[in-house]
Amino acid sequence: MSDPDQFLAKAKDAVITVEYPHYQFIPGELYVVWFAKTLGNWKALISTDVWAGAYWEVTYNGAKQETYVDTYKKLSNVAIKEQS
Repeated sequence: MSDPDQFLAKAKDAVITVEYPHYQFIPGELYVVWFAKTLGNWKALISTDVWAGAYWEVTYNGAKQETYVDTYKKLSNVAIKEQS
């Protein structure tokens, strides 16, 4: 896979496939937070406003031609002040 737009579309489709039994997304509910390509592998962070704090890490392994989807839920967001 060499086209970033193709990868991002497949990444969103992978999230929909993984979450289909739990929720049926409609177009536009998923968005890309970040993505990169390193040594033939693509990685993207996909999120949604439908589930607060939910996001997915989608990785395409170019050597094996496999896609992996990891699901995460933000449990906390703690600010730590820098000391002067």
